[in-house]
Amino acid sequence: MTKIYELRRQARKRLPRMVFDYLEGGAEDEITLERNKTDYDRCQLIPQRLTDLSSVHTATTLFNRSISFPCLIAPTGLNGLFWPNGDIALARAADKTGVPFVLSTASTNSIEEVAAQAGGQLWFQLYVIERSLAESLVRRALAADYECLVLTTDVVVNGKRERDIRNGFGLPFRYTLKTVLDGIRHPAWSYDFLKHGVPGLGNMNSSEAHTPQAKAALLQRSMESSFDWEDLKRLRELWPKKLVVKGVLSADDIRKCVEYGVDAVILSNHGGRQLDTAISAFEALHLVPFPQSIPILLDGGIQRGRDIVKAIALGATSVLSGRAVLYGLASHGEDGALEALRILKDEFSNSLTQLGCASVRQLGVQHVYTRNV
Repeated sequence: MTKIYELRRQARKRLPRMVFDYLEGGAEDEITLERNKTDYDRCQLIPQRLTDLSSVHTATTLFNRSISFPCLIAPTGLNGLFWPNGDIALARAADKTGVPFVLSTASTNSIEEVAAQAGGQLWFQLYVIERSLAESLVRRALAADYECLVLTTDVVVNGKRERDIRNGFGLPFRYTLKTVLDGIRHPAWSYDFLKHGVPGLGNMNSSEAHTPQAKAALLQRSMESSFDWEDLKRLRELWPKKLVVKGVLSADDIRKCVEYGVDAVILSNHGGRQLDTAISAFEALHLVPFPQSIPILLDGGIQRGRDIVKAIALGATSVLSGRAVLYGLASHGEDGALEALRILKDEFSNSLTQLGCASVRQLGVQHVYTRNV
């Protein structure tokens, strides 16, 4: 494969329409979904010449841990729909590439399964669906030796995802003539689906997940709406390792995160799946005053290695890739996820070299022209 788009094309061919739309879709008119990608393209690159490029290194550090290039696999839910044991496959691909994998609360493999069957740098993403359930998940991640906890803050209510509404997407699956015919047209996916069964929410088998409050929240796919900064303070006390807050888009929220002892933030609009016409994370990066005392990461719209170069040049420590790696997973499982990461890493290395940078730390604002962003 030469680019992520080819993996996307193969994923679209293998997956039923309803499942592909769940992977691909965004909120309402999908304006933010599209801007997540096009904002990177409006940023132009400025090479610098006659630099020593006899040895180019893509590796960097995050929380004093080495990663092979500045990219993590973002937390994504229901990955077992794309490939059997999809979370384990992604975690193994991340380990082989030398980057962290962030497991979602809505994963189809459990915290413990992923820790036992995949090595590497494992992070856990937390949805505070219900307080006692959230505390249980945090303790389980700690017991399983996950390195970082990522609190997602932008799903107080679920976004209006019109593709999913039209398709009747949800768990458990509702079988209609339309979905059955769609499955027949995608025999490879249907074979895996029938062989392995309907994937469930792997982390929701505890007693805390079966309370009436937790069940209601799960059905609504929404967070605890009263969770605020004081609750973040209590979470900080509960989790002794690195704590990351995901879903912020303003400099003021970053400042508050620093005040409350957060170790890093992820600029994110949830992949364009929540509030349509929200600012893109790449645009938000322009509003962050640098230097910052904590790492600033971002996600959304990463399709090329050059996109990663642009984010790092503007001050980000790393990016997270969601859909790009899922295209690989959905087309060829672990091997496909590995291929997606290889493509991004190779393109990142090529762009770094073309700019005249021998290492990640040499990237800076002098390499980007952002007037059109």
